Amino acid sequence: MSSPYDLAIVGAGDVGAAIARELARFDLSIALIDRGDVGAGTSKANTAILHTGFDSKPGTLEARLVARGHDLLLAYAQDAGIPLEQTGALLVAWTQEQLARLPEIEQNARANGYSATRHVPASELYRREPHLGAGALGALEVPGEFIICPWTAPLAWATQAHMAGVSVLRGVLVTGLERIDTGWRLLSSAGPIHARWVINAAGLYSDAVHAMAGLDGFTITPRRGELLVFDKLSRPLVSHVLLPVPTGRTKGVLIAPTVYGNVMLGPTAEDVPDREDRSSTGQGIDGLLALGARIMPELLAHDVTAVYAGLRAATEHTDYQLQVHRDISYVCAGGIRSTGLTGAMGIAEWVRDGLEAAGLELRATPGGLPDVRMPAIGQAQQRPFQDAGLIAADDSYGDVVCFCERVTRGEIRDAALSPLPPTDLDGLRRRTRVLMGRCQGFYCGARVARELALHTGVSANQLRETPS
Repeated sequence: MSSPYDLAIVGAGDVGAAIARELARFDLSIALIDRGDVGAGTSKANTAILHTGFDSKPGTLEARLVARGHDLLLAYAQDAGIPLEQTGALLVAWTQEQLARLPEIEQNARANGYSATRHVPASELYRREPHLGAGALGALEVPGEFIICPWTAPLAWATQAHMAGVSVLRGVLVTGLERIDTGWRLLSSAGPIHARWVINAAGLYSDAVHAMAGLDGFTITPRRGELLVFDKLSRPLVSHVLLPVPTGRTKGVLIAPTVYGNVMLGPTAEDVPDREDRSSTGQGIDGLLALGARIMPELLAHDVTAVYAGLRAATEHTDYQLQVHRDISYVCAGGIRSTGLTGAMGIAEWVRDGLEAAGLELRATPGGLPDVRMPAIGQAQQRPFQDAGLIAADDSYGDVVCFCERVTRGEIRDAALSPLPPTDLDGLRRRTRVLMGRCQGFYCGARVARELALHTGVSANQLRETPS
């Protein structure tokens, strides 16, 4: 790592991975650096929605890049096999005040270039979502909203970048930045890393990396969002993403199906001082259950199979903190909030254009990026255990290890031998769905750890002890 890179990208979440992929098209030496695994920070815990940007603030970078990112990721997901389903969304009004706000929200959508919204009267709303609680007055339909796998997207971007020659340095913590004649010396847990340019995509720590570069202007205040995941038997209750009318501070609590066949309720929105505080709280869970009882009472008759919390990189500003500092060869992609997954590919284009405008020569490499096709882990896709031809060719795809999620021995092996293999059970979970089901690994955890250890050389005991 003492050999200088042209670019060092700090952070391998949605934004960093998308930037790495975009810049891998060019004749540049690039390092993508993360203290953990790809997509293992903020990016792994969100509401898993591909947004249209209809409710973004018009005129902001976020509004423009989310709209662009939506179109780019929609096309990319289909090419790369990222699980994706077009459910559309219904923005449900429960009070006269909320109902009166729908035309304003529709006008906002049009200002953002999205004109496919439509008013839905209460009678139609209940025909389309018969399990809604009583009292809804109408809705605004947003047909362009999709549900998506939040884990496969950054893994696909990083894998494609890696296959194109990007050095993906996982488990490397950047602890400081020093200016040198040739650019930057990044101090890290793996020793010094030299690069001409530094790109800050550090998520919850983007303000800290910004300060390492000698800059200020924004502060991250982690905003914790708790969510409940309901058993797959609840999936027939919900056809659309059911959105609340948003407030100035939060988009509110939603009910949404997932691409894994579950139903999700959340998130809460609570500012917390600790950037690692992903704990769930009794107060948060009780509040979600109370809202769920109003929005869809029948949902609460089903079992909650998982509770989790994510942290959003909220700042004091109402927009992304995207900056190019040509004089010090530094780019900041910080303050990326809950729309980061959708906006990532648009942000990556913005960074590319900013670097070129700052004088970095971008020469496209012959042949473009290598093709990538991700494992089929979506409920609407054909999974390996369902593919008779695949099983006939390799019976490991018929050997189910995780029965709740129907994950096979062949899929665990493939993940362990992939270009960016998991280093722990959490990484395996995000690549295969293993351990995600009703039993949360109670029945299969020991065998899953053994199967992963078989191909990684890490002992099963070490894997079981790795925190998620």
